[in-house]
Amino acid sequence: MTRKTEKSLTAPHRSTSLGLRIATLSLTALALGACKHGEEHTAVAGWSLVEPTQRHPILVSQQPETMSVNVPKGSSGLSPVQRADVLNFARGARASDAGNSRVVISAPSGTSNEVAAMQSVHEIGELLGSAGISETDIVVESYPGDRGSAPAVKVAYLRFVAEGPECGHWPTNLASQRDNLPHPNMGCATQKNLAAMIANPADLVMPRGTTARPAERRLVTWEKYIKGEVTGAEKSEEEKAKTDGE
Repeated sequence: MTRKTEKSLTAPHRSTSLGLRIATLSLTALALGACKHGEEHTAVAGWSLVEPTQRHPILVSQQPETMSVNVPKGSSGLSPVQRADVLNFARGARASDAGNSRVVISAPSGTSNEVAAMQSVHEIGELLGSAGISETDIVVESYPGDRGSAPAVKVAYLRFVAEGPECGHWPTNLASQRDNLPHPNMGCATQKNLAAMIANPADLVMPRGTTARPAERRLVTWEKYIKGEVTGAEKSEEEKAKTDGE
């Protein structure tokens, strides 16, 4: 009787353990299946972006823009052609300025034209200032050269360059597309044209710096406001609007 009772108690216990193991394996499989399904859903969702700026972004980078000014030994300054070239270069630097760029003037040191080069550097700095570039944004440095040579004075700045996306990606036939999602090439031409036409690519990265506001007119208006006078500018009889009854 004792052995039969032990046998009858042991069999259900083994069945219960086996059932728990099967349930545990089933829950693990379901958890792994849920993770796999989530990964596939994320991968598919990446192609369902509608914004062209996200699907076809414009890459903006900084590239150096340089010019060389030849300064012979014994010269007394820049020629008229060189002055015009420096002014055009300065206008380009000013147009691409985003508020944080610098213009670097590199002059040769230890060369036969060192004295003439320093005189040209001073003249180049004045031309840059007349083009609207402040003194704090102009950096002067030197670079070594051979004593018997007459290297050029170099002027450089970093300009922003916009690179558009590569278009023409048509992996599927739009006539048989059933998901009604934007095709991969949608908006690519618009982004590429914008990158080619934009005047200052720095506008795609950050807003432009504000200039100092004029305070003359503001002070006049404020004084009239304190006195209780009309703050608007006075108009002549010709500038006033007239009706048919007048």
